[in-house]
Amino acid sequence: MEEQDYKKLVEMITETIYKEIKTKEESSNLFSIPVEISNHHVHLTRDYLDVLYGKGYELTKLRDLSQPGEFASNERLIVVGANMRVIEKVRILGPLREYTQAELSITDGYFLGLDLPTRISGDIKGSPPITIIGPKGVLTLSEGAIRAARHIHMTPKDAEFYGVKDKDRVNVEVSEEHGVIYKDVVIRVSQKSKLALHLDTDEANAGNLKGSGLARIL
Repeated sequence: MEEQDYKKLVEMITETIYKEIKTKEESSNLFSIPVEISNHHVHLTRDYLDVLYGKGYELTKLRDLSQPGEFASNERLIVVGANMRVIEKVRILGPLREYTQAELSITDGYFLGLDLPTRISGDIKGSPPITIIGPKGVLTLSEGAIRAARHIHMTPKDAEFYGVKDKDRVNVEVSEEHGVIYKDVVIRVSQKSKLALHLDTDEANAGNLKGSGLARIL
């Protein structure tokens, strides 16, 4: 092959690769991540469901959630804060977990007199105590009240597409008219996940989100 032909071939290959990379970057920068708003809720272990609803009680499904296998149940509880104020009709999410926690918003925390730490679900060590009341019993937990860290669920394939990895923290912009940018959003990668940005009600209100929307990683 002539040197000139070789240079042309290299230029063609380089240009092709550049176009593919550019296309991928442009695609991954689009508003393409569904936004979901999470109201306050409770996760329970088997033992604690027995206390609150009676031994052997099984949760009944109200509706499926976007994350595979997860659902909102018909069962609801009362949570009691440090100042003895209560929030009623707090829904239990299924399936049952290996930990018990109440996921609340900052506004909920102010109302209940709780200084809520921002945590990934399941990280309850050192979090404030909370009392939970069900139709058959009462739980007084030494820890378990948190504010859930805003996060994006995604599969390994999604993570490769967006150029991130599990536990990365990124800035995310939502597509609504206020153009809010959320900082410190945690990436949660699992083969079982479905792509979605999860915000609590306070965060959604700040962005004027009305139940849905799209987001992009900056």
